[in-house]
Amino acid sequence: MRNYFFLYVLFLFVCTACSPARQGVSSAADTAVAPEQTGTLQGQEEEVDTTALPDEEEAALGEEVDGRDTPAVNATASLTPEEASALSSETDIHFDLDLKDTKEVQRYFQFFTHERRDLFARWLKRAEPYLPYLRDEFKKQGLPQDLIFLPFAESGFNPWAYSWAGAAGMWQFMPFTGRKYGLQVDWWLDERRNPFLATQAAIGYLSKLHGDFNDWYLALAAYNAGEGKISRALRKTGYDNFFDLAKTRRYLKRETRNYVPKFIAILKIVRNLEELGFEPINWDAKFPHERLTVKGGTDLLALATHTGLPWKEFRKLNPAFRRQVSPPGKTCEVYLPLTKIVLAKEYLASPDSRPYAGYKHYRVRKGDSWWRISRRSGVPIKVLKRVNGRRKNLLRPGQRLMIPGKGDRIITASALSNVQVLAKKRANYTVRKGDTIWELAKRFGTSSRTILRANGLRSGRRLRIGQKLYIPDASGASTRLARTNADREFRQLVRYHVRKGDNLWVIARKFGVTTRDLYAWNNLNKRSVLRPGDRIKVYINQ
Repeated sequence: MRNYFFLYVLFLFVCTACSPARQGVSSAADTAVAPEQTGTLQGQEEEVDTTALPDEEEAALGEEVDGRDTPAVNATASLTPEEASALSSETDIHFDLDLKDTKEVQRYFQFFTHERRDLFARWLKRAEPYLPYLRDEFKKQGLPQDLIFLPFAESGFNPWAYSWAGAAGMWQFMPFTGRKYGLQVDWWLDERRNPFLATQAAIGYLSKLHGDFNDWYLALAAYNAGEGKISRALRKTGYDNFFDLAKTRRYLKRETRNYVPKFIAILKIVRNLEELGFEPINWDAKFPHERLTVKGGTDLLALATHTGLPWKEFRKLNPAFRRQVSPPGKTCEVYLPLTKIVLAKEYLASPDSRPYAGYKHYRVRKGDSWWRISRRSGVPIKVLKRVNGRRKNLLRPGQRLMIPGKGDRIITASALSNVQVLAKKRANYTVRKGDTIWELAKRFGTSSRTILRANGLRSGRRLRIGQKLYIPDASGASTRLARTNADREFRQLVRYHVRKGDNLWVIARKFGVTTRDLYAWNNLNKRSVLRPGDRIKVYINQ
């Protein structure tokens, strides 16, 4: 009997250790997100939405500063008279802070005016084109003007900002919350990254939160942690205000408890920029571009090419687009420099100007299926059928299909160059007369695609006699390594923080990769142990 009891206790212990904690899913505070990027967690219980993952590598904002704790600063450092005056200044939203909260405000104030002054100065420049628009829109809705500075605390006004939890854009919306407030988040578009549409969504969400709690402290805490979490915490504690709630560490993570003091510190800085030695905000600055309406299915790459605008520049102006083609059946707006508008209208008005630069042509081969083509191209079956106007599953050899481009063929030219340099260093074959990629693949027992990717080549049509190539060993380990190294150049790096209950299978499922990929990217093996707080690299398709 004792043996059975011992086995039962052991079983319960193993189950408890292996099951992910609910809190680990519902809050980002135990993960690195910080003064550079807090990562709003609206709708935080949802899983990572793979259709909402980023496809453009930007500097990882959360890596610049760690925001799990109040920033460590020199507590003995005295403030200048100008800094002391700025710290005591009033804001539009009246904040009644006790001594402890005032100290936290001072720490963030010193952090942004001393330790990371250069960072805050960059944020100010990045914010300048958007602030006049935000001021006008918030004023129309009767919201406190101080709220227009909230993106400083969220993303540093970076439309491309992306958090580990899946929040994206200047206002750091989660996919579920973004869709709830009218933003399209799918394979074609991520409108959370459109600063103007996301601002309208933020106005709606902040208004709703203030209506729910009738208190801006709680509304801001809910914007950070999610209204469900704040409502449950109020219900369980019986408290009716943020500051009593913030004292109970059991219900609010440190990030949420520090969110209001951090925001207050930012407000005190932006209200006293000149006194603190920062350049003043130019409120006459406007986004120096014009909107243009395009029909569904418009070839955006061809549009940019016609106007002489590099694709990389077009994407910076239009971060919401995830493909080189606008979504079929949906009218969208694009932003272009004023000097390009005439040429853009000329292109859009021409019925013959359809070079399909954003599409790839594909001829169906024997044995092909929608599933195979989808897997090979990385385009969902539903999208392939819609673009090609087909409903049936039947495909015939010789049929021509159009596959929407992802944009990586244009923006990763430097990545191709990096792979080519690496391949030259490891070159183990010299091209001879009559060689083809297909013949080399057959001779060395590998695939044409593996050789192309390992050498940073788009195709094998331009092989030159004497050209140096790296041909991965046909043995599994070397081929997989070569493929992995080449694929990295075409992917965006996310540094994921391991949480309680995580294992490689769970993480691979979240990000749509394989456990084999995770092993290769992180030099792990089957005996490796993951612990909460560890960082692992995940490369996501662009």
